[in-house]
Amino acid sequence: MPPVTRSGTTLPPDAPAVRPRGPLVADRLTVRYADLLALDSASLMLAPGTFAALTGASGAGKSTLLWALAGALPPTSGTVTYADRPLPDRPTAARAGVALIPQGNALVTPLTGLENVLVPLLALGIPAPEARERAHSAIAAVGLAESGTHLVEELSGGQQQRVAVARGLAQRAEVLLADEPTSDLDATTRGLIVALLAAEARAGAIVLMATHDAWCAERADVEYHLDEGRLQRRPGPAS
Repeated sequence: MPPVTRSGTTLPPDAPAVRPRGPLVADRLTVRYADLLALDSASLMLAPGTFAALTGASGAGKSTLLWALAGALPPTSGTVTYADRPLPDRPTAARAGVALIPQGNALVTPLTGLENVLVPLLALGIPAPEARERAHSAIAAVGLAESGTHLVEELSGGQQQRVAVARGLAQRAEVLLADEPTSDLDATTRGLIVALLAAEARAGAIVLMATHDAWCAERADVEYHLDEGRLQRRPGPAS
């Protein structure tokens, strides 16, 4: 039986371990914005099945690192590879199975929450019946089964954030990069989202969650901390 959160929401069962292919590796990533050094030779390696937290103060470079790992931000120097395959740009990373849950949600306001989850799946070439099933399942998993058919502008900030998480979960990505996915959520919903991300890792995905929340970071297997662009690995409770 799938696990149930304290809020009564049933988590989806862990998928068979068919996703693992290889590590996500950043090798001496450096990103400069004019005179600002946003990332300073940042390196990490995450194996399939890892749930990692990325911490640091505002402006430390967390979003920059996630966008660089997702292929959405070309580094000034350094490389990103997944399963020994270079990820030089966003289309390549997306085809390789790297999904990004951006900070700020980036939802399409003329669409409903459910449609914001469904349309990207169709764009990925997933057959419509499967795409609809995935979208409904993901929306239900984040607790929006009843309000997911509302337009984005009719949803609260926290509900919009959950739609963005559902959009990432529905892709069943091999690498899931989540930028502050719990920042606007209450404690119960925060716990649900962290549990869903952890379930993705148990199913074989690489999950990297940027967070300023110590409680969330403590739930990860390992923590990477950014301080003025410099990245340091810290052991998590499961290490």
